[in-house]
Amino acid sequence: MSDTRVEAAYAGALAAFKNPMLDLLHGRFAPFVVAVLSVTFTSERAAVPVVDAHAEIGDMLDRLRATGHAEGESGEVMLPVGTARELCRQWVRAGWLLRQIEGEDEVYRLSAHAVGALEIAGRASGSRARVSESRVRTLLEAVERLALDADPDVLTRVARLTEEIAERRAEIAHLDRTGIVDTVDDDTLLEQAENILHLTRELPADFARVVESIRAMQRDVVTDLRQDVRPAGEVLREYLQRGKDVMASTPEGKAFAGALRMVGDPRRLDDLAANLHTVLRHRFTQAMGPPERAELAAVGRRIETGVAEVLAAQQTASHVITTQVRTHDPARDRQVDDLLRDVMVGFQAWMPSSRPAESVEPLRRLPVADLAHLRQSVGELRPPEPPAPLADWGDVESAVEDTKAWGGPGYRAIEAHLDAYVAARAGEPVDVAEVFAAAPEEIRRPVDLLGLLEIAHRRGMDETGEISTIEAVRADGVRRRFAFGGVRMKADGEGNDVE
Repeated sequence: MSDTRVEAAYAGALAAFKNPMLDLLHGRFAPFVVAVLSVTFTSERAAVPVVDAHAEIGDMLDRLRATGHAEGESGEVMLPVGTARELCRQWVRAGWLLRQIEGEDEVYRLSAHAVGALEIAGRASGSRARVSESRVRTLLEAVERLALDADPDVLTRVARLTEEIAERRAEIAHLDRTGIVDTVDDDTLLEQAENILHLTRELPADFARVVESIRAMQRDVVTDLRQDVRPAGEVLREYLQRGKDVMASTPEGKAFAGALRMVGDPRRLDDLAANLHTVLRHRFTQAMGPPERAELAAVGRRIETGVAEVLAAQQTASHVITTQVRTHDPARDRQVDDLLRDVMVGFQAWMPSSRPAESVEPLRRLPVADLAHLRQSVGELRPPEPPAPLADWGDVESAVEDTKAWGGPGYRAIEAHLDAYVAARAGEPVDVAEVFAAAPEEIRRPVDLLGLLEIAHRRGMDETGEISTIEAVRADGVRRRFAFGGVRMKADGEGNDVE
């Protein structure tokens, strides 16, 4: 039984030491890597442009070599060989740095493994975590809160709330009776502040793990889309939904979504800033070093920065997945894959026979097609047979009249009817609905009503405020009833002829 436990523990240890975080701490030049990364990347500077990072790390490497840190006391090599560019490339391959495009710049970011390694190194080199009242109280309160959330018993919850109310009332009564707040000594306050710093130092690694989990999910989605092994409809439904619910697609994302509900409230962040300001004004913070005070003051900013990075990664992943789904072209992707494969085959054939620093002649123009022979005569342009004769329309005049019957308003006939109707009224105002109702069926189509209203508008009309109804007759004899706002037209109005 003990042999099995030892083998399982050894297998677990081997797997753990393959983790990039432990690989960084266990590496030969771990002190140099930890020092350089901790100086280059800070909470206020999470992303560093690639060019700036190479320059800064190169300056650090030159300074350490110039000050005699290249060799240890026993003569062992303490600094790596190579330029800053080469070292950064090695760190990217090892999984300690992430190389990304942000806007128009290419930047480096610490991976979650590197952030965790820096936190472990920082805690080991700083003050040792102590078993204190603050740390134990944090543990007990967390366990108590877990038990309350896990136990759905109503009586237990009521009893606990009643006990808390009694404690608060007793404290209020004591303050009202004495008017004195029990003070806490500076040592206790100092260890409480250290406990807060201990908790906040784990936040960057947690945020980085969420960001990398989202990006890994993004890469998996894009890879599956490019493989094109499933129907397009199924891919669209599944991955568009994953793009919308990217935060709920990973365990880290779900945990962050729960934490975001707490820190997403602006009032909580405002209260946090006010509380930190109160703490930093207290005299016990003078016993803390400047780095610790600055770290304590930056707790709120560190939370806001981490949340912003996660939300930005979520937005980018959603955009990339949606764009890939919309623009996915399997044929084009296969062409690109074939082209890249041909390039790799060409490199593999050229590299064994090439020499170091050998120049390569660039392709200055595209090759010209070698055409053996062009046709010197064109084909017969005339068709082999004449076109078929036009169909006989028969009675053209009836077809034209039928087309006119379904056309626009007959303005001339409408105006002639309107003039006759107005003349019969002897200068009295006329109702447009009555004029239309008195017209013959040939000009009582729905479209002729629009023509009559247009003519009345040009001649001058007044709205009556009533609703008028008329019956129109379509060209096929179907009758339709229409309602419109009643209007009257002056009998002496003059209109313009409409062609």
